[in-house]
Amino acid sequence: MKIALLSDIHANLPAFEAVLEDLEKQQPDAVYCLGDLIGYNVWPNQVIGLVHKHGIATIAGNHDLKVSKILSSQDECSKEENSEYAYKLVGSKERDYLLTLPRHLRLEFQLNDQQLNMLLVHGSPRSINEYLLQELSEQYTLELVKEFKADILCFGHSHKPYHRIINSGEHGIDHFHHLVNTGSVGKPKDGDARACYVLINIDQMANSKSKDAVQVEFVRVEYDVEKAAKAVEFSLLPNAFADNLRKAY
Repeated sequence: MKIALLSDIHANLPAFEAVLEDLEKQQPDAVYCLGDLIGYNVWPNQVIGLVHKHGIATIAGNHDLKVSKILSSQDECSKEENSEYAYKLVGSKERDYLLTLPRHLRLEFQLNDQQLNMLLVHGSPRSINEYLLQELSEQYTLELVKEFKADILCFGHSHKPYHRIINSGEHGIDHFHHLVNTGSVGKPKDGDARACYVLINIDQMANSKSKDAVQVEFVRVEYDVEKAAKAVEFSLLPNAFADNLRKAY
């Protein structure tokens, strides 16, 4: 089974459209979005519309939930640069959708007479705002995957893609866990301005005792970065958001 995971679109329509076009070529069996559809750019409603159109199962990101505290686009907005402007663009129907998104999704595979658990979150299972960075201690990550019974833990939030494998097995019995950060579709922060998403391949012989049973591929997709950056500069959003897109910072 081939599963596509994407996250942190951040209202970047050109990047999201490019990823959707690439997904048409990849033909995954399922597509999931790990949150942060909005923020930082001017196309939140269009992005949400495409998520609906393509039937992509989605969980809430921390930026998605910010709309609960932001006035709607119909309210007066300062003519000065304002980072909250991105949330004021969200329509009422789209706002209701964001505020009813689930916080996590759990997938259970029964493979080769063994259960394999995949947990999809935005930040971490403990908090939507927690960053699971690659340099976190092995002890902490082991505690996390054991607590939430995750053989494959997938998340976004930091915008920095990585795949890390840790072994919780004891007494010579291996039990491998995969930690997968999807990177970001619309606002990469790893120095590569291309959109990023993940393909995870799980075959019928996959199990937690085999280190290579789960295959993870990071896909980078070219898109019109300048179009997305110019949209920021022509809006009330801070120009720094445009520079961050160009530099992938």
